[in-house]
Amino acid sequence: MATVVVTGTQWGDEGKGKIVDYLAQQADVVVRFQGGSNAGHTVTVDGEEYKLRLMPSGILYKGSLCVVGNGVAFDPMIMLEEMDGLAARGIDLSGIRISNRAHVVLPYHRLMDGIGDEARGKGKIGTTKRGIGPCYMDRDNRIGIRVCDLIDKEEFAKRLKENLALKNKELKALYDHEPLDYDEILKEYEGYADRLRPYVCDTIALLNEEVAAGKKILFEGAQATMLDIDYGTYPYVTASHPISGGVAVGAGVAPKKIDKVVGIVKAYCTRVGEGPFPTEQLNAIGDKIREEGHEYGVVTKRPRRTGWLDACVVRYAGLISGIDYMAVTRLDILDSFDEIKMCVGYKYKGELLKEIPASLKVLAQVEPVYETFPGWKTSITKCRSYEELPEKAKAYLTRMAEVTGIALGIVSVGPNRDETIVVAKDIF
Repeated sequence: MATVVVTGTQWGDEGKGKIVDYLAQQADVVVRFQGGSNAGHTVTVDGEEYKLRLMPSGILYKGSLCVVGNGVAFDPMIMLEEMDGLAARGIDLSGIRISNRAHVVLPYHRLMDGIGDEARGKGKIGTTKRGIGPCYMDRDNRIGIRVCDLIDKEEFAKRLKENLALKNKELKALYDHEPLDYDEILKEYEGYADRLRPYVCDTIALLNEEVAAGKKILFEGAQATMLDIDYGTYPYVTASHPISGGVAVGAGVAPKKIDKVVGIVKAYCTRVGEGPFPTEQLNAIGDKIREEGHEYGVVTKRPRRTGWLDACVVRYAGLISGIDYMAVTRLDILDSFDEIKMCVGYKYKGELLKEIPASLKVLAQVEPVYETFPGWKTSITKCRSYEELPEKAKAYLTRMAEVTGIALGIVSVGPNRDETIVVAKDIF
C-alpha cells in the first residue's frame, strides 16, 4: 500500500498542481477529494501550460485513474469544458471516474453565491462566485442534488423542480431577482448527464479496492489549510476541508490507510479575497513578488495579495495534517531579491504567541517576528540536486524546516517537471 496526500499549507495557490503532476508519474490513481471549480491548478509540461479546475492533475499521464471524489462540489458544465479542452489537445480521458455521491453545482448556486456575497457589503467574503459555498450549504441542509440524481432522468427532474421552487422564492424575497427557468435548466443538465454518465461510478468502492490491491494513490487537495472551513481564517475561508483529514470524508478512504502527507509550501505567501494576512507587503516588495511570480488567479485573474513566508502558518498546517514532508515551491521567484524575510513568530501586545489566534481581530493586530536572510542573487532553475543550490538558498530552506518542524522533501526551482529537486526518496 502506498497512499500520499498533498495539501496546501498556506492560503492556496502554492503550486500544488506542479507537485501533484510530478508525483503522479509514480501514481496509479490521482484523486480530488474536496473543493470545486473555484480552485485552479497550473501544470507545465514541456513548456506547455495546462490549467485544471476540477480535473485531477494525473490526467496528463496516460493510464492513470483520475477520480473526482464524493467531497467535490461538482460542476458538470466546467468538467465538460475541461474534458473538451483536454481532448482537443490529445489527452486521453478514458481514466476519468466521477463519484456518484458528489454534489452538483447548479445555476442557482452560482447566482446566489455572487449576489449573496455582494449583499454583505463591507463584510463580503470575496468569493469566486462559482457556487461552491451554496452547493455545500444545500448538502448540509439535506436538499442537495448528487451526481447519482443527475444521471437518473426522472429523479433529477423531480428534485430540480422541488429545489427550484424554493430557490426562486429566496431569490425574489431576499434579492428581488427574477425566477430561473425550470425547463431551461432541465434541458441543459440532461445534456450534461448524457455525456457524463459513462464516467460515473461508486468511487468509494473503487478506491478501497485499489488500496487493497496495493496501488499507489495520490490524493490532491484544492485551496489550503488557512482556507479550511474549521481551521482557517474563518469566515474568510472556503466551504470544505483541504487538510489531510478531508481525505477520509471526501474520498471515503479511512485515515489509517494514509501513508504519507506532503505539505506544499510556497517560498513566500499569497492570498486572495478578504481576511487578515500578517506578512502582507503593501509596498514595492509586495509588488515585486507579485510581478516576479505572476501572482494572478488561474480562474479569476485577480491579483493576489503578496508577502513574506509565514512559517507560523506552515507549522500550524503541519500539526493539523500530520505533514511528513514539505514540498517548497517557487523558490526561484526569490532569485533576484537582495534580502528575504521569514516570519518565525507573532507578537501581540508585547507577548510572543505560541499559537495561531482563532480571533481574526487578534490575528489582524499581531506583529510578525521576522528573521532576515541574504538573497542568493543567482538563478537556481538549472539546479537538479540539493547540493547544487546556493548556500544562501540552502540556509533559507534549513531554517524553514527548523521553524516549522517539518522535513524538507521536495524543492521546486521552476514550473516544468524537470525543474524539481527530490530530497526525500521515500514519499512513494
